[in-house]
Amino acid sequence: MVLIVILSLIVLVNGVFSVRLVRDMIKHKAEIMKEPGNNFVMAIYSFFLFLASTFGISDFAISMACYPKLKWVEAKKLPGTLNIQCTIPAAVMALAYINSIKIDLLTLIVPIVCQMLGSYLSPRYVVKLPANTIKKVMSVGLFISAGFILAGKFGLMPSGGEATQLTGIKLVILGVCTFMWGALNNIGIGSYSTTMATAYALGLNPAAAFPIMMGSSAFSVPIGSMQFIKLDSYNRKITLFTSTLGVIGVLIAVFVVKSLDLAALQWVVVVVILYSAISMLFGALKEEKEVKEPVME
Repeated sequence: MVLIVILSLIVLVNGVFSVRLVRDMIKHKAEIMKEPGNNFVMAIYSFFLFLASTFGISDFAISMACYPKLKWVEAKKLPGTLNIQCTIPAAVMALAYINSIKIDLLTLIVPIVCQMLGSYLSPRYVVKLPANTIKKVMSVGLFISAGFILAGKFGLMPSGGEATQLTGIKLVILGVCTFMWGALNNIGIGSYSTTMATAYALGLNPAAAFPIMMGSSAFSVPIGSMQFIKLDSYNRKITLFTSTLGVIGVLIAVFVVKSLDLAALQWVVVVVILYSAISMLFGALKEEKEVKEPVME
């Protein structure tokens, strides 16, 4: 019964988000196809982005690495785009997977509520950040994403315990951490890997960490994304493709493609992420230096 309520709420929250997204798309329909990017390339990219994301390859990290190089999204709109583009595909993932794993109800609800609060409060501050600051924060986010992938590759991440329930101080820590991950999610630091690492460190069974990760994102991402829509801070063209072909990628991954060669793919992703993080950081520092230096006549 409780599971049905949670799944129904996921549908409700993401349904409200979808209505607001469609209304905004209709309002700005004349502008959508004028935004940067080749339509065919963007369509193929959206499909494979969320097919890979369904298997645990961060769509945040890949998009942060690709969009600045492809010049599809300006820096100020990158945080909003990262969140809004993944909202509907992430909800489909959650509905496909969350009902198959056993976990204590309170241990599931606390991080969902806390991450929702963090996600709701932060967008209004994110859009006020200078573009250069956003680039610096996102380069840090890319380094963190690469670090989590490498830690997993070399067995340095906690492997989790056997627990399916947290109580007392451990539950409080989980709540505080997921609040922070929800807030940082809106700056471009994806919450999947951070939430999973937190759950593992607190001794949760790796399988039990999955509904926390999926459930938190399925509620918190649309909450934050609705704020970005309201603030007109996202790329509509990319979102149009990810919300359609990206969802098809998720469904293909769930029902058709049962596995990918993640080991090889992760190494490629790490190289791309690190290159992008370094170039983004040095680019931001260079721009900052040019602004500070007086122009010589």
